[in-house]
Amino acid sequence: MYTWMSAMHFEQYEIWVLRGKRWEMSSAYADFEVASAVAYGYSSRVRLIHAVYENGACIKQDILAEVGMPREKP
Repeated sequence: MYTWMSAMHFEQYEIWVLRGKRWEMSSAYADFEVASAVAYGYSSRVRLIHAVYENGACIKQDILAEVGMPREKP
């Protein structure tokens, strides 16, 4: 589930799901293609995030895609 670069640093692709008013991490993958395919398979609102961890703490998160967003009214 994780891509280990060293014992102190790793990166992964996470799927976060909006449940009510809170975002919760649903799953994590080492491979972007797998994470993307899974994210686009959800019927609810989800975010695909690239996360970087160092010493067990998340130091960076980039939102790569947000799927299932309602359309904004003009």
